[in-house]
Amino acid sequence: MLTGIEEVDWASLGHAYGPADDVPELLRGLASADPAERETALDGMYGAVHHQGDVYDSTLACIPFLLELVADPAVQDRGCIVELLTSIGGIELDDDEELDELGADDEEFIPAANYAMAAAAIAAGADVFLGLVSDADPEVRLAAPCALASLHPEPARVLNLLRERLTVERDTEVRLALVAAVGRLALRHASLRTETVEWLGWLARAAQDPGLRLAALAQQARCAPGDIPDDVVPWVTGLLEEIRTSANRPASPGTERAATPTLIGQVRELLEEHAAGRPAPWTEELLRTLHAALDDRVDDRIALIVAQLRSPDWGQRSDAIWMCGGLIRVWRGRYEEVVRLVGAQLQDPEPRLREAATSFLERLFELGAPAADALAARLSAGPGAAGPGAAGPVRSGRDGALLALARAGDTRAVPLLARALEEPEVRRELLYAMDGLGPSAAMLAPLLTRRLAEVELDERLYDRAAPLLYALAAVRGAQAVPEVLRVLRGAPANRRDWVREAALRTLAAFGPAAAEAVPDMRRLLAADSAAVATTAARALRAAEGDRGDVLPALEGWLRPGASGAEWCAAAQALGEIGPAAAAAAPALRPGLASRDLWVRVRSAAALWRVSGDASVALPALLAAWEENRHARVDIAECLAEMGPAASAAQLVVLTELTRRRRHNAREDGSGSHDIHLDEKLLTLCRAALARMERGTF
Repeated sequence: MLTGIEEVDWASLGHAYGPADDVPELLRGLASADPAERETALDGMYGAVHHQGDVYDSTLACIPFLLELVADPAVQDRGCIVELLTSIGGIELDDDEELDELGADDEEFIPAANYAMAAAAIAAGADVFLGLVSDADPEVRLAAPCALASLHPEPARVLNLLRERLTVERDTEVRLALVAAVGRLALRHASLRTETVEWLGWLARAAQDPGLRLAALAQQARCAPGDIPDDVVPWVTGLLEEIRTSANRPASPGTERAATPTLIGQVRELLEEHAAGRPAPWTEELLRTLHAALDDRVDDRIALIVAQLRSPDWGQRSDAIWMCGGLIRVWRGRYEEVVRLVGAQLQDPEPRLREAATSFLERLFELGAPAADALAARLSAGPGAAGPGAAGPVRSGRDGALLALARAGDTRAVPLLARALEEPEVRRELLYAMDGLGPSAAMLAPLLTRRLAEVELDERLYDRAAPLLYALAAVRGAQAVPEVLRVLRGAPANRRDWVREAALRTLAAFGPAAAEAVPDMRRLLAADSAAVATTAARALRAAEGDRGDVLPALEGWLRPGASGAEWCAAAQALGEIGPAAAAAAPALRPGLASRDLWVRVRSAAALWRVSGDASVALPALLAAWEENRHARVDIAECLAEMGPAASAAQLVVLTELTRRRRHNAREDGSGSHDIHLDEKLLTLCRAALARMERGTF
């Protein structure tokens, strides 16, 4: 086994962490009789030789030996090696001509060339995968279909083999893998698509196993999304009910593996924990495929999720919550019933379901209102309602429910926040959630003041004080002025400007009640930091109005050579002053010609606010609207202020309101405030349109 491995000059090859002289040991580890050693070796292969999907010269040198290991039935865990080979050889360039277009000196040439060589090398030996579809090891049979669909150079031959194998395979998950591989072939090879889609349609109707019918339907939808039937929701709902009633016993436990301190081991344990106690955990992936195919058919997706949330199977309800997380993050829609049903899961005895529901509700902000009663009930039930378990997870779950309730703007969160502020540690997101609770949150000011007084003026001051300062500003806790001044004056060198800016922002929120801090504000008006100086100007004006020195200080930052951040800070502060800063209009105008989009946006908005002249500001704002979608919230806020003066933007605003996709939706992830920001954009657009149409504020 591994003949010739010593003949390779591994030390001259490289991987993610340097010379690849450790690779022979990893390859031998994959063939070890010790399960822990095999898993450690596999972790090393992914961690170094195929780090984050990269292909190095050492990766290419490994391919013959990996193929040899896969072909040897004496090697255990070969399914994992098949998956490794599939990952190495399955990376497809964005364009068939991409490699040809890259010059040899281009920094992308070598990685692209390595991907191409890896695919070619594995394709040349891909016949080894043909025999694996009937291997005695179900884990090997589970991995083989995807490898064949991704890597074998004869797709028609593979298609026939997969369809034939489906007639004799008895393992449920392997059968689903066979169907998924058929769908993958159809997507990769247009010449096979029509035939394959027809076969999948037949299988979705004719198969006896409801899981197999659901898998075929999901793959058919994936390959031909335009042909998804109108009755897909009742069809899928019926299949899920058949699966639930036929799977009347828990799934059998998998093969026990020794615990290893590896990333792969941790991921495996998480997946096993996620599937534990669920008769048909594989339905989750099928539904993900179906949801992806439904794409912008939001109403159908919502109807399917609602049906799942009403299922007696807690696993289906849990899947629905995670599916809805992806849906609501990307698409606008009517989610009231979904949110209400998710809230109902907070009382379920299954902790994983409660955790999923809490995690989902945390990100909804105002959209979480339909679940507010359920959140309040969950929080009022006391820690014991969470069932058995460690205090840590229980506390974490309660904090999440409280965060969701506060972000929804429900005042029932206020006394619960007061209780949380008595705890030794407070989740920082709770402090940032106090700005939507209105006057009732004023009762939190003494507790916040006391906690701020306990913060030491050391190197960690910003991390500890900033959330408290934000919360004090939100509740207008002016009695905290002495403690805010203590922080402002005692800020250490580490992040001093950040601390000062946060403290000044809080003082600005206090208005005239912060008069005691005026000397400090006036001193920091001349700070070297634009962020500090402009925030000092805001605080000074809030405390005692404009006494002549605020405008010159702000205009001083609108100078040639100012950074984008400096210019934006000054422009934003001038805009907040409004018509009283009309004299600053000439200084703001050069910002409209900046190469920095945010400088143009801040300058245009400030120009409108100080001069009331939309003729110059509006074209700049509309150009930025099209250029950068992430600027739309700020621009819409200005358009709403302009009212009739922004009538030329009416079509732009209407177009935004009719879009189904959220303006800030990303395929590669999301932020905790993305949904909130998009809903804010919609609210501002409606306000702007109403003002344009009525001509009144």
